[in-house]
Amino acid sequence: MAYRNQKQDDKLKEITDQLEKGLQDLFSSEKYADYLKTMSKFYGYSASNTLLIYMQRPDASHVAGYNDWKNNFHRHVKRDEHGIKILAPCPYKQRVEREKTGPDGKPVTEIEEVQRAAFKPVTVFDVSQTEGEPLPTLGVNELTGDVEHYPDFFEALKQAAPFPVGFEEITTGAKGYCNYAEQRIAINEGMAEVQNVKTAIHEITHATLHNYYAEKEKEIQPEQRKDQRTREVEAESVAYTVCQHYGIDTADYSFGYIAGWSSDKQTKELKASLGTIRNTAAALITSIDEKYQEITKDREQAAPVVEQFDRMCAQAYQDIRSPALRLGISVALVPSYLPMLGDVLEQLRQQYPGIPL
Repeated sequence: MAYRNQKQDDKLKEITDQLEKGLQDLFSSEKYADYLKTMSKFYGYSASNTLLIYMQRPDASHVAGYNDWKNNFHRHVKRDEHGIKILAPCPYKQRVEREKTGPDGKPVTEIEEVQRAAFKPVTVFDVSQTEGEPLPTLGVNELTGDVEHYPDFFEALKQAAPFPVGFEEITTGAKGYCNYAEQRIAINEGMAEVQNVKTAIHEITHATLHNYYAEKEKEIQPEQRKDQRTREVEAESVAYTVCQHYGIDTADYSFGYIAGWSSDKQTKELKASLGTIRNTAAALITSIDEKYQEITKDREQAAPVVEQFDRMCAQAYQDIRSPALRLGISVALVPSYLPMLGDVLEQLRQQYPGIPL
């Protein structure tokens, strides 16, 4: 059974301490001041409208109306985009009669003007539905670089994930998403290995901590569930911590992402979740290590069989190309090689199911 030791705990604490310091350095930078200036132009939506936005476009990040995008951000909504419907306040005044007691003690009727609360549906659009001048960012838009032993490491990540992980083209601008209803994780195609790993860990954390479809989470009332800021801070913080543990530096991306989702410079979401972040990172690291060891062990055990298969393929190739076989004998012999090679390949697949062959 895998267990945590003090050395690992100390290392995780050191990494999360670096995360806190990196965020504070970012908050004191000129880049953050420019970022806040632009972000202040976005409206703060109510809990009801936040839920409406999430239900219609779960990956929405920055939302504004058509004219706001045009006038405040110098961007325009793309053609054929379907907007997000939310409720906007439209209070109205109404004259009502009220009975009061007059100076002589007799009841009198007065007309008063009162304001009534009302709402109307309006349409807003996410930044991914617009184009134009770029919004300021707090870090790089996408990570680049390779990961050592990437195929085996990513396979270990997939096996450690609570949901199946797959690649697909994501046109919304998101790097990935976690579909709780369908219980699957999607990662955008065509990204670098470092970004793939970071995104996978981010979404695995969502699936692990924020799956309110899971049986154990169904009892949690909606108002008691973590808000989106906390969910995103937790997911990216775990991704940063796990990546740092394996020597994969995502600071240029993660610091800006976490700062963007934090409600203030005190990073209350991060501080309140440090225990959860460390525990989740530790559990995921343990699982990844176990899966990775199993995969590499299977590869070592399969090596002799793979070598045998390679030799048989090479021999078959040489036999088929020999002058005698080219004269007509090959027609009879080639079919006899194919089942034999197929049997060896099937033997490999059954004996080492964790290795894609």
